[in-house]
Amino acid sequence: MANGDKRKQSLYFPEEMLAEIKQEAARLDRSLSWVVQRAWKSAREKLKAFPASNEGADAMPDPREEPS
Repeated sequence: MANGDKRKQSLYFPEEMLAEIKQEAARLDRSLSWVVQRAWKSAREKLKAFPASNEGADAMPDPREEPS
C-alpha cells in the first residue's frame, strides 16, 4: 500500500481493546485507522520473532498469561 492504495477492511477487536484504541485515537486526535496502522508498523518486527503456526507455536508462551 506504499502507492497510496486504500481498501476497506473489517477488523474485529475485543470490546475492551477497541475502547482503548478509541481512547488513544481521541487523545492523539487521530483516526482509529491511523492508530492501528502505527501500532502495526511499531509491532511488526516483534511479531516476526514468533514462530509460524506450523513451527510449534505451542512452545511459545502466551503473552497474556502470567509467567510461572
